[in-house]
Amino acid sequence: MHELSIAMGIVEFAEEEARKNGATISAIHLKLGQLSGVVRDALQFSFEVACQGTAAEGSRLVIEEVPITLYCGVCEAERNPEPAYRLWCPVCDNPAPQIVRGKELEVVGLEIG
Repeated sequence: MHELSIAMGIVEFAEEEARKNGATISAIHLKLGQLSGVVRDALQFSFEVACQGTAAEGSRLVIEEVPITLYCGVCEAERNPEPAYRLWCPVCDNPAPQIVRGKELEVVGLEIG
């Protein structure tokens, strides 16, 4: 389960930032794309395990899920495919392999106090 190593990295990053500011961590905000390869529930569970005994213990992991967005060269527009994993424009029904959003796995904010 690679989510545990990801969670540990997130916690380490948050601890370092909190230490720089002499603060405690109350929440970590994360963007998680559908194509990130990370299972949300597994990450949430792993986060709780990774926080034990750290400055992040008791903090919340706030996850914003990012849907897949493709760029369709035919329509010259961004589209959200249906179903989500079909890299095809839902409007003109042509292939749209250019992924604009949906691969994210990034810490976008910390709530520290």
